[in-house]
Amino acid sequence: MSRSHKPRREAPPPLSATTLGKETSFSGTLRFKDSLRIKGRFEGEIDSLGRLIIDGDAVVSARRIRASSVVVGGVVHGDIEAADRVEMLPSAKVYGNVRTSKLRIADGVVFEGKCEMIRDPADFDPFAPRPTDA
Repeated sequence: MSRSHKPRREAPPPLSATTLGKETSFSGTLRFKDSLRIKGRFEGEIDSLGRLIIDGDAVVSARRIRASSVVVGGVVHGDIEAADRVEMLPSAKVYGNVRTSKLRIADGVVFEGKCEMIRDPADFDPFAPRPTDA
C-alpha cells in the first residue's frame, strides 16, 4: 500500500490588521495594539504591543522601534526592541541595535549593530520610558 505525500506548503505570510501600502510615505509616531505591515516608507518612531512586519521593499528610518515582535524584510535604520522576537528575512538590511528575547537571522542579511537579549520578556513594556529617554 503506497501513501501519497502531499507537498509541503510554505507558511502563509503573517496577517496584519493594518497596512501602509507601497506608495505610502508616513512620518511621525505610530502606536498600535494589533499588527502593522509597512510596504512603503516610514520615518519617525514606532511603539506597539503588537506585531510589526516590514516588507522587502519597505524603508524605515526610526529613532526606535518597539513592538512585541518584528519581522524585517526591507531596510531599517534605527534601533529595534521586541519582547517576543525579531526575525530578519534574507532580504533584510538592519542598521541599528537590536534588543529582544529571540532572534532569527537568515543567510544574506546585512546587520550592522549590537544585539542584547532580553532575559524576562514579561517585564517588557514598549510604552515605559527607558533611562536614556530622560
